[in-house]
Amino acid sequence: MDYLYRFTLRVKKILQDIQIPMKIIERIEDIDKPFTNAVVTIGNFDGVHIGHQSLFHEVVQKANHLRGTSLAMTFDPHPLRVLTNRRHPPLITLNEQKKELIAATELDVLIVVPFTQEFAAISARDFITELLVKRIGMKAIIVGQDYSFGKNREGDIHLLQELGRQEEFEVILADWIKSSHQNKDRISSTRIRELVAAGDIEKAQKLLGRHYQIRGTVIAGRNRGGKLLGFPTANLALHDELCPKTGIYAVTVDWEGGNHHGVANIGYSPTFDDHLFTVEVHILDFDQDLYGKQIKINFLKRIRDEIKFDSIEALSRQIRNDIAVARDLLND
Repeated sequence: MDYLYRFTLRVKKILQDIQIPMKIIERIEDIDKPFTNAVVTIGNFDGVHIGHQSLFHEVVQKANHLRGTSLAMTFDPHPLRVLTNRRHPPLITLNEQKKELIAATELDVLIVVPFTQEFAAISARDFITELLVKRIGMKAIIVGQDYSFGKNREGDIHLLQELGRQEEFEVILADWIKSSHQNKDRISSTRIRELVAAGDIEKAQKLLGRHYQIRGTVIAGRNRGGKLLGFPTANLALHDELCPKTGIYAVTVDWEGGNHHGVANIGYSPTFDDHLFTVEVHILDFDQDLYGKQIKINFLKRIRDEIKFDSIEALSRQIRNDIAVARDLLND
């Protein structure tokens, strides 16, 4: 009997240590049967900031209470790109990073809906009853107080609550997460965009719960960082993501599982007067070829504005100073 008890405890400990990866579904057609007591939240979740993280935690708690499935639904591309002829705010997190960040939560399932004109034409009632209730098996939905849905955003909280009574699912309105006790503004993707665009990445970090990051493939630069200035740089091409304000930043660079210190320059290199926008990073104590490689740049602190120097020698001296400042900041 004592052996059986010890064996049971050991099995329980093993099961607790097993991390079951979140299931990612990228086509609604791949949902072959409803999930068990699905608890759902829906949104763009751009940034996956601490407000979103709190919402996901609430979904997980409710699903645990119902012994059901915690589920988030998001969209790709951003709905505004489809609905407003490609006009949309720059993204804090591209789709791949957003999936990675949500996968790091305890949610069971993430559905990434391909957002099309056809999907946008689904009526509010059909979206709830046909997709969420019948196909997904929704028993509860947790959303913000200004949530709207369906064709032309015709569905609102009042319709959602009415359908909840009809279809027997619970509607839970999540409280806004405030940025601080002193600042009563709610945490939002819009506020984070404003901070990053203004170069205030330290405040943005507090709302994100992590450092702001851009990522991409290293491309050919103008071949002057190493040869002309003595500081080789990796140049990054941005697409839809939000770019911090021009200037010099202390950063870390993730590449192939390693994390390296660096200094990033964002701007137009006014000393050379060629008016070409660049994002480039000098990685400290690093001599590997990154051309064509995928890297991630994490912004820790803005060091200074980008300014024009009288000579290449003066610029080179300033870069050396920037590196020294970055070393101090990154080694604190």
